[in-house]
Amino acid sequence: MLNVEEIQKILPHRYPFLLLDRIIEIREGESAVGIKSVSFNEPFFQGHFPGHPVMPGVLVVEAMAQVGAVLLLSSLPEEKRRIVYFTGIDKTRFRRPVRPGDQLRLELKVLKVRSRAAKMQGRAYVDGSLVAEAEILSALAEGGTP
Repeated sequence: MLNVEEIQKILPHRYPFLLLDRIIEIREGESAVGIKSVSFNEPFFQGHFPGHPVMPGVLVVEAMAQVGAVLLLSSLPEEKRRIVYFTGIDKTRFRRPVRPGDQLRLELKVLKVRSRAAKMQGRAYVDGSLVAEAEILSALAEGGTP
């Protein structure tokens, strides 16, 4: 299990764009599960939507992509780590809104990995119900963590 401080050693994302609270499972090269607790204090709720707060679907997909990046990078030694760029989304569906107080369970499964690219299946759940799914394409580039 990785807490937010350990995630920050792997990912370059920081507030307000780090969308993971913890990683609860990693199967190296295969799959990972992350958690995002959705608080009413999230900055996007101020404008999306006043009086009816809903987490933007693109941020749910971004949270999935961040779990995927942790999965791809966690198996590399620190000195060989790269930056993971989110390059595409296929087969995306949003099943129901994510609201303040929800806890997202983000499950990522590797479909294909090459030296500089990956394709993963992501699914987001709240209370066991599927809220979003997507195939996420990523590229690994030179760079690294802070």
